[in-house]
Amino acid sequence: MNHAPGTGAGPGEPAAADATGSHDLPVSAALSEFMGRAWAPSPLPDPAPLPEAELTPGRRARLAERFPGERVVIPAGRAKTRSNDMHYRFRPHTAYTYLTGDQTPDGVLVLDPDGRATLYLRPRSPRDGEAFRDRVHGEFWVGRRRSLGEAGQTLRVPVEDLARLPDALGGRVPTRLLRGVDAVVDGLLPGQPDPELAAALSELRLRKDAWELEQLREAVAITVRGFEDVARALGDASKHPRGERWIEGVFGHRARLEGNGPGYDAIAAAGSNACTLHWWRNEGPVTPGEMLLLDAGAETDSLYTADITRTLPISGTFSPLQRDLYQLAFEAQSAGIAALRPGARFRDFHLAAMRVTVAGLVDLGVVTTGVDEAMASEDGRYRRYTLCSSGHMLGMDVHDCGQARASTYLDARLDVGQVLTVEPGIYFQPDDLTLPAELRGIGLRIEDDLVITASGAELLSAALPRSPEAVEDWLAAFA
Repeated sequence: MNHAPGTGAGPGEPAAADATGSHDLPVSAALSEFMGRAWAPSPLPDPAPLPEAELTPGRRARLAERFPGERVVIPAGRAKTRSNDMHYRFRPHTAYTYLTGDQTPDGVLVLDPDGRATLYLRPRSPRDGEAFRDRVHGEFWVGRRRSLGEAGQTLRVPVEDLARLPDALGGRVPTRLLRGVDAVVDGLLPGQPDPELAAALSELRLRKDAWELEQLREAVAITVRGFEDVARALGDASKHPRGERWIEGVFGHRARLEGNGPGYDAIAAAGSNACTLHWWRNEGPVTPGEMLLLDAGAETDSLYTADITRTLPISGTFSPLQRDLYQLAFEAQSAGIAALRPGARFRDFHLAAMRVTVAGLVDLGVVTTGVDEAMASEDGRYRRYTLCSSGHMLGMDVHDCGQARASTYLDARLDVGQVLTVEPGIYFQPDDLTLPAELRGIGLRIEDDLVITASGAELLSAALPRSPEAVEDWLAAFA
């Protein structure tokens, strides 16, 4: 891999006189002058407005209504260093893209006290310098970005040069900043984190509009195709010592091909690895006779993600014990789904799923009390085998709206347009001496994505089978 001309120092950092930075030769004045001329005009062919550009003004207006008479500043964030001079692929802060539609690094949205919006962006790279010298921002290194005029047409918002941001943030104006996103902007407006602003930004997204639901349906559709790819690949994965990586790669190929990529690191957990809720190492084998827990979601180009889990018998059929445990998880999930409706408390579906799960654990002899006693708040020991809640909001973030106040989310009632997951699981740790030996090391989860409707809930991920019989038939079709 090549390196850009210049020093190895980061932005704003001085380089030691004898430090090894670029592997290229120094840039002469003649080369700089030559690079700055004789380029043909290259405007974008049709900077048409993004579809979401019709929606973002209303979103910004609702945010401004929460903070009348105040300036609100929302940054996109900057490229994050992976190691040395390599960066992670950029993903903007969700609130920034939700309010602007833009996905480029370094941008900053400013809402003035009267609600007027201005977007501060980097202009297109100048050819005599940044375009070929700056590996983080240069056009020849990372690709062409919109000019300021093109950005204004595409995003339908006034756009200014990012260099003017410090002046725009001056004056004695009450200002709220989403902190911790862009250290440079934080430095322009010293202060403390603003949980009220963070909560407001999350709460704006609690209910999805029709366009957002279209994006989520597309995310689910890509994810379903990724799971089908995995079903076809189980045989090949089982032949590799790190078959979990094979599974991760197969799903990631589909997600990247048809969308922006995976919405989060896929969990491809075979055997006892499924007892680790967020098993992202994906370094183990995929062994016939065991089960594979695949938790994965594709993210669309508009940054909306699905979140689906299936626990699959690697050989194609469940053993009798695996089938019994899977049936228990299926019945628990079905009870949770049945509890979804407008006006129901958010926690109701989890409690419904847990009641079924606990009854099954009682039948297995794992829980030794009655169901009511086990589920009493002063007990809760059954949670040793379930570990976490049975679902969460879903949208642009896989755990969407996570900064919302509990009174609007966890302790609130469900409403039409909210999208969430239902995902009860059972996790029998391999070293748990409270369990009989045959149960140890078995983990399973079934997770689906649903939207609350006027009459209940719509199962967005219905194209993937849920029952044990349907899962086996589905796998047989792809064998």
